[in-house]
Order: sequence, then C-alpha cells, then structure tokens
Amino acid sequence: MLQALPWDYLAWLAVVLLAAGLATGVLAGLFGIGGGAIIVPVLYEVFGAVGVSDAERMHLSVGTALAIIVPTALRSYFAHKARTKVDDGVLRQWAIPIVLGAIAGAALAAISPDVVLKIAFVLFAALMSAKLLFGRDSWVLADHLPGTTAMRAYGFGIGAFAPLVGISGGGIATVVLTLYRVPIHTAIATSAGLGALIAVPGTLGYVVSGLPHLAELPPLSLGFVSLPGLVLVGGVATLAAPLGARLAHGFTKRQLEVGFGLYLLVIGLRFVAALIWR
Repeated sequence: MLQALPWDYLAWLAVVLLAAGLATGVLAGLFGIGGGAIIVPVLYEVFGAVGVSDAERMHLSVGTALAIIVPTALRSYFAHKARTKVDDGVLRQWAIPIVLGAIAGAALAAISPDVVLKIAFVLFAALMSAKLLFGRDSWVLADHLPGTTAMRAYGFGIGAFAPLVGISGGGIATVVLTLYRVPIHTAIATSAGLGALIAVPGTLGYVVSGLPHLAELPPLSLGFVSLPGLVLVGGVATLAAPLGARLAHGFTKRQLEVGFGLYLLVIGLRFVAALIWR
C-alpha cells in the first residue's frame, strides 16, 4: 500500500527531484550519457520512500529513467555536435540494430524480476568503471572500427542491454568506440546520439508492461513510467544538458575517464548493497 504523504513532504520530494534533474542534465552532457546512471538510483530511493514495493520499484525507476532520457539525450547530442565531430557513419550503422535490440531488451525486462535489473545495473557499473579507472591506451581491440557485421552486433547488444539498466547506451558505446582508438571526445559526442534510438522503444515497452500493475504504482503513473518524475527530473535535465557538454571540453581525456569511472563505482556498490540486504 502506497503511503499518503503530507504536503510538506511532497514539497521536499519535488525539491529532491529538481536537484536530481540538474545533476542528471550536467552529467548527461559531461559524459555523453542520457542520465540513466544517475536517474535510476535516485528514483529507486524516492519510490522506496513512498512505499512502492520491491517487485515494482526497480521497474518503475528504469522505465521513468528511459522516458527522461529521450529529451535529455537529444539536447546532449546536438550540444556535442556543435562542438565536436560526430561520426555519422557509426550512427547510421547502429541505428536499426540498436532499435531492434532495445525492443528485445524491453521485452526481456517486462518478464524479469527486479533482481535481474539490479544485477544488470551492477554489471554495467563494474565493467564500465574498471575500464575507465584502470584501462590504458594500450587496451585496444584494433586500430580501426570493425566491419559491418561486427558493428551491427555491437549495436544490437548495446540496444538490448540498455533497457535493462535504464541507460541510453551512450556510456557502453563510448567504451566500445575507444577500444577501436576513436578519440574520447568524438566517442562521447557520437554516443550521445544513441539515446533516443534506445529510449523511445524502451519507454514504450515499460509503459505497456506496467499497465497491469497500476494498482500498486504511485498516482500519475503511466505503466512503469512516473509522470511527476518525468516532468520534474526530465524538464530540468533537458535544460542543463548543454551546460555539461560545455564543461566536457574543459577537461582532459583522463579526467573525464576517472570522473565517470568513480561515479559508476559508487553507484554500483549501492546496488550491490540492495541485492544483499533485500
């Protein structure tokens, strides 16, 4: 049963969501991500505070994050494109496989218990932070991007995994591109363009799969998408994304890698705790 909250608590909750939106937008622009890596943990705590059960809590967090990613990722992409060369060839190769992968990932999430989504988030955070914190320039797979088949496989894999975690796929795509010696700023700018391709089908999947659970979800939920979370966090994040993109060009490659890696490490440990103390 969801708790009836007093107005002062709701006002505080709105302030928290607005602050989360600001942080989300800055991080989205700074690291070329759609913001899901910060939105999911924040919403997970917020929905727990209002009494959403563990069975729906992670799904609601991920679904809302994907909905927020759509405008945020688009703003981040265009802000980066204005300052950095975007590899449009990579985007064209990945477009269809990523959309198909996102549909498959959303379908898998619909039939998966919350523990699967938490494990997926921990794996994402662990692999990404390890590569960013301890990786070296010598850690490469090749000096050039692979052929069409391999690139399509990468695209499908990124698209399928992202809806399970509630991310735009930009962070994963950035790592993949840098393993083929794509410059970090070009990789970030290119990866930012993937957000909407993943988030739109992913969001629709969470809306449909959450409709049978409306009785257990907070008011103003559209399936596994919280409309207040979408408006408050997403609105501020969309406005703040260009600020992060401008900040990104004031940092070196290594500074961006370490900052993103540390952030993912902390968030991953939070979800490890959630898995242990269920």
